[in-house]
This record gives sequence, structure tokens and C-alpha cells, in this order.
Amino acid sequence: MKIKLLFVLFSLGWVLTGSSQESVGLEVIADNLVSPVALVESPDDSGRYFIVDQVGVIRIYTPQKGLLEEPFLNLKDKIVKLKDAHEERGLLGMAFHPDYNENGRFFVYYSAPLSEDGPKNWDHTSHISEFRVSPNDPKMAEKTSEKIILKVDQPQDNHNAGTLAFGPDNYLYIALGDGGGANDIDMGHVPDWYDKNAGGNGQDVEQNLLGSILRINVDADSPYAIPEDNPFVDKDGMDEIYAYGLRNPYRFSFDLEGNNDLIAGDAGQVLWEEVSVITKGGNYGWNVKEGSHCFNSYNNDKEKEECPEKDKMGNPLIDPVIEFKQGGADHGGKGLVVIGGYVYRGELIKNLGGKYIFGTWTQHHGKPAGAVFMATPQETGMWDFQELKISQTNSTSIGHYLLSFGQNNEGEMFVLTTDEEGPTGNTGKVFKMVAGK
Repeated sequence: MKIKLLFVLFSLGWVLTGSSQESVGLEVIADNLVSPVALVESPDDSGRYFIVDQVGVIRIYTPQKGLLEEPFLNLKDKIVKLKDAHEERGLLGMAFHPDYNENGRFFVYYSAPLSEDGPKNWDHTSHISEFRVSPNDPKMAEKTSEKIILKVDQPQDNHNAGTLAFGPDNYLYIALGDGGGANDIDMGHVPDWYDKNAGGNGQDVEQNLLGSILRINVDADSPYAIPEDNPFVDKDGMDEIYAYGLRNPYRFSFDLEGNNDLIAGDAGQVLWEEVSVITKGGNYGWNVKEGSHCFNSYNNDKEKEECPEKDKMGNPLIDPVIEFKQGGADHGGKGLVVIGGYVYRGELIKNLGGKYIFGTWTQHHGKPAGAVFMATPQETGMWDFQELKISQTNSTSIGHYLLSFGQNNEGEMFVLTTDEEGPTGNTGKVFKMVAGK
């Protein structure tokens, strides 16, 4: 009887939720890049996309002329020398001031050589800098206009995060990783309240800014002011910190609609990758937890049986809304390194409306095989998600390493890729996400 009923259901075209797979298409709009890590549309209604290449240049794409040859800004002489192999430093983020049309101001995040007063043997210094567009040529920035807003010394070469974005409150939000190394206990990681893991910057809010998302006001005192409602104003803790307990929140975004939620993908250590909805004053658990699981810094491929649920200030350790097992798909994982994305608010792909789109750098060790996922936001608890099928590859693999996503002012999305494990060559591409076939 059950078999007969199941046959009838399938004959009528009824399928269980999640059993069918959504598909999307990817159309190339720009190529011959090196390592494109961010795409931002200009707020001046010109329809121009600004593509941030990790090697130190920002290029402009226009629908009429394609990718312009002359960079909008070239900072190659200001960033550290990059490796051809896996590399997390470079030019990492860009954000236009909300009043860019009037003031021409924009901000970038890049990895500069270690500052003269930086700690001995540390690796480099992250710069958050303001630049201005040329008053005579909207295709060119004035390199000499640089004003360094914030400098953060980095002990290791990895876990730099790098996203910059203005929130709906017009404050600048900045993602900083935990300082790099492994387990948040290497050189440059301070002691914190959880001595069982002997770390680290993610759980510290008093000695440095690392492992946090910052929020600052770039329209007040020079070089910046602190919003009065930042969580540690008039309390123990650094005033710039908006949220903490993060490992490497490489990419975050604000939802264009709804509650304008701030959503961040936070790269895991060995076992779990995670995505979190970031709230003011929130502690996201690292390195007490990896995802929703108790982390063991001295045996990081085996979870601790128990760990605290609150920090020393009584703040709860907030679990992610998405987590998945790390590792190649051939070893039971969903992929290596979560890539935070955006809530889709465009019109081209109707079935993705209101879904959070994110991905993984690759599904297989040593192979360019990034994947894209679709999650359904929930008010509470974990979000359900599934892999999207890519029309061009007829599989869940995009056929490239996934570096980042972009979103234009209309809510349409873009996928940024390379075929190299590091910032070398010219295989970097930008795809527009369209309806699948």
C-alpha cells in the first residue's frame, strides 16, 4: 500500500521539500583578472562595478565598455609582497561612503608591511584607509589623497578577514580575523579568560581588536569617532568593537531588505564551518567553540566534551545559524572554507528571493571546485540549506575556486573566482548569477 501511494505521488509530480535541486546559471562579465576578492557597485547610479583584485588594484567594469584597462586605484607598491601559493593578505575590501556622489570618499582595507612601531617578528599591518575620487575624472582615484583611518598590527600572515561595509546606520563596519596561526594560541595571541584553550584574541576585548567586527563613525572626529551605542563604550573593552569571538569572518554583508541583518561567514579550524547573524555586543564563541561545538585547541580534530556557555562578562556564546562539516565532499564534508554571501533581493532568479546565498572555496582538496549554497533564514534555530546546481557544469561545482560574492544595488548577485590556489596568473573571473536552464 505504501509503495502504491508513493508511486501515485510521484506520478502527480509531488516531491518532498528539498528533494528537488534549484539551479542557477553563471555568465562571465569580466575575466583576465588575478584574484578578484570583492565587487561593489558605485552608489552614483552610473551602473559601474568596482572589482577589487587582491594583488593591489581596483578595476572598473561598465556594461557598455566591459572591464576598463586602466585601474581606478593601484596600491601594488603599498601592500606586502604576496606569495604565489595560498595567500590571505593583499587588497581585501572596499566600501563607498553613503554620500559618495557628493564627497567622492571611499575606503579600502589592505595589508601593508609591518609598521615601524609594530611588535618584533610580527608579519604585517592592516590599513583601513580613506581615498577620494579625482574631481576631474570619475574613472580615477587620487592616490595621494590617502588618509589612514586605522592600523592594526597582525602577528601572522593569515586570518585577516577584510570586508568593509557601511551599515544602514551609515557607520563603517570592519571585519578583522583573530591574528592567524592555528587554534588562536600562536604568537601574537593574548591570554584570555578561558585558560583551557590558552587563547586568545577572539575572546579578548581589552587588549586588541583582533577576532572582531568593528563599527566606527568616519564622519566625525579625525580619523574617526566611536558610535555612542557601541557595546563597550564606558565599559571594560575596546570602544571600536561591535561583536567578537570570531576566527576569520572573511566576508559579511547586510541584507538590503527586512531587518538589514548583518550576516558573516566565519572560516573554521578543522571540523566545522559556520555562518552567523551578527548582533551588537555578541560573542560568537571562538576559540571556546568552533561552530556550536566545544573546541579543543590541543587536539583540534576532536571536540571537547563540555565547555562554557557564557564568557566572563556573562554574555552568551552565540551559536551560528548555519554550520557544516569541513572537508572535501569525498570525505563527508561540504567543502573547505566558508565564503559568506548575501541575501538575494534581485529579480532575475525568482526562486532565490529572500534566500541567503553563500559558498565554499572548494569541495575537494587541490581542485578548483567551489560550491554555492542556498539557505532559508529562520527566526530561531539553524537555517536549512542546500547546494545549488550550476547549469554550465551540470553539477554542484562551479569549476573554479570561489573567492567571493558581490551584490549590486538592485540585489542581483555575482560570483568571483580563480583557478589558482594563490594570487597569480590571469584566471580570475567575475560571473553574474542568472536563472538556471
